[in-house]
Amino acid sequence: MRRLAAALCLFLLAVLVGFSQEKKESVPPQANAQLVIPPEEAKRENPVKPTESSLAEGKKLFGYQCAMCHGEKGDGKSELAESMKLTLKDYTSPDALKDLTDGALFYIIEKGKGQMPSQEGRMSAHQKWILINYIRSFAKKSGDAPKPVAPPKPGL
Repeated sequence: MRRLAAALCLFLLAVLVGFSQEKKESVPPQANAQLVIPPEEAKRENPVKPTESSLAEGKKLFGYQCAMCHGEKGDGKSELAESMKLTLKDYTSPDALKDLTDGALFYIIEKGKGQMPSQEGRMSAHQKWILINYIRSFAKKSGDAPKPVAPPKPGL
């Protein structure tokens, strides 16, 4: 009976230690909220061209990794963002990313920012680059040139 009680105590202790460690690991880091991107990282160029197939792969990755917060359309509107009171960039606006190079975006995805978790070790470099191409495509889709206005017909 004592062995059973001792084993049960050890089991409960192990479970409690496991929960406390799990809780510490799941708390998002706040230290990177004011992320400083090193100049050499910002200068990195995207080696992946935005082809039809790479954009399709980027769309898939975005759906799995980003859409829950950034919205399926990349507009920064999602239920999770709203419930967490997050204000996210609207990637459909050409102005949203105009000051960020592909290298800077890669660094942000790699290291995380604010409550956005790091993707270091979770995605390959190739996946991060195609994700950047896909994110940039949001503004191109919504920022199409306005349709030209037809000249007035004579006599009207």
